[in-house]
Amino acid sequence: MVEGGPSGRETAVFTGKQPRQAALKAASRGKNDIWLRERGTKKFHHFKGSRSKVKAPENKPDWMADYVWKPNVKKVGIQKVEKKKKGKKKRR
Repeated sequence: MVEGGPSGRETAVFTGKQPRQAALKAASRGKNDIWLRERGTKKFHHFKGSRSKVKAPENKPDWMADYVWKPNVKKVGIQKVEKKKKGKKKRR
């Protein structure tokens, strides 16, 4: 998934099997308005994201901090961008 709006400006690449998984990665990095484009298609997935700081789990590894960011996303919808049709040239 490539992050960026339907305007064509792509800012980052987030991967995941599902669009929600890629949106969670973007939200964990502080993105709020998330537009993801599926590679190979003309679909844009729109999410609203947020993150909150929560206490790390009890069984955390030694290297993990005491508090971690927990992402949260909500899907707003899907937008399909249609390919512009070229007009046929008239033969003379």
